[in-house]
Amino acid sequence: METSFENLKVMVIDDSKTIRRTAETLLKKVGCEVITATDGFDALAKIADSKPDIIFVDIMMPRLDGYQTCALIKNNSAFKETPVIMLSSKDGLFDKAKGRIVGSDQYLTKPFGKEELLGAIRNYVK
Repeated sequence: METSFENLKVMVIDDSKTIRRTAETLLKKVGCEVITATDGFDALAKIADSKPDIIFVDIMMPRLDGYQTCALIKNNSAFKETPVIMLSSKDGLFDKAKGRIVGSDQYLTKPFGKEELLGAIRNYVK
């Protein structure tokens, strides 16, 4: 049974166009509204207007990395409850621990599939 995520706003922050497009395609198929951002600055500019329900953020990005982006989101009282899922091509314990310190809720290793993506959303969005 395919869960529908009708009207759920998902933000995907990644400097890779491929990752953004892949995530967007998967998420739109299940009814999500998708907001994409190319980096942390781009995301922070869009977040207040779009008010996403859940945010996926890549760790390795130019200018503002995923940890800094996550910390800034979580330090904002309006968004501290918004689940932030870190995306990384490394499956390192250090990265996971560091992600937890800045307040991320989960960690997905790239390349991720539809199940991981939807599973993460299911875990956090009631």
